[in-house]
Amino acid sequence: MEPISFWVGFNVFIVALLVLDLVVLNKTDKEVTFKQSLLWVAFWAVIALMFNAWVYTVKGHEKAFEFLTGYVIEWSLSVDNLFVFIVIFSYFKVPKQYEYRVLFWGILGALILRGAFIVAGVAAFHMFSWLIYVFGGILLFTGLKMFFSGDDENPSFDDNLLVRVCRKIFPITEEYHGKHFMVKQAGRWLATPLLLVLIVVDFTDLIFAVDSIPAVLAISKDSFIVYTSNVFAILGLRSLYFALSGMMNLFKYLKYGLAVILSFVGIKMLGSEFFHIPTVYALLVVLGVLAMSILLSLNASNKESVK
Repeated sequence: MEPISFWVGFNVFIVALLVLDLVVLNKTDKEVTFKQSLLWVAFWAVIALMFNAWVYTVKGHEKAFEFLTGYVIEWSLSVDNLFVFIVIFSYFKVPKQYEYRVLFWGILGALILRGAFIVAGVAAFHMFSWLIYVFGGILLFTGLKMFFSGDDENPSFDDNLLVRVCRKIFPITEEYHGKHFMVKQAGRWLATPLLLVLIVVDFTDLIFAVDSIPAVLAISKDSFIVYTSNVFAILGLRSLYFALSGMMNLFKYLKYGLAVILSFVGIKMLGSEFFHIPTVYALLVVLGVLAMSILLSLNASNKESVK
């Protein structure tokens, strides 16, 4: 069990970087360029690897491999979130210059929600060991369903329960009011559509966490390792969104790669009583499947562009 100073220190460090990002480096709302996005992706990846080196020094090579494997699994599974975020921003017609602000506050919300989810999940695993088979079965089912399902059409949010509940709880303006989540009109506070989008984004991230967090728990039962690998993955995801938002159609086979990864992790959990897959081998499988799905996708896109 890590001392409380580890948890406090890590979260203070992450929040400080996020504040520096929003208040200093991006204090004016503007559309994030492709180059800026790639630089931020590289920045968060380097920070994650530096943290991994610290884990290796403090906790040893096994924990370092657990962090790296969890980071890669969470990062790869979270890429699927990008498709949904694009649909959400497109559906609600969010101005491009405010997408960055929504994802920034969405990350802060995810830190809290995922942190609570992870602590509860680890505690449940320690108290009820049989849960590993439940989550293993869920992951395997999800992976197989994802693999054999067709391409989903863009969802509509008109009848979305969360959206309807939000509209009933607090009044929402018809138009966006710049970067503001709340505005005061006629003596009362009203939510703007930007706040509604933020709530939908955070709720969507929590839904995705139901699959991705158990996948990382299959690699490590250390709540600190699971939490930190999750945080670094979703921080990189926010930056990756702006790099890939215009190129999602290039990765037509990525869904199948993610399905294989989920199925593999599910089988690993279900068979934990009968066989043990070392963390380093699990990492190689995840990286191999992810690389293969990306290469196949790019090759297919190149062939289509030639026609």
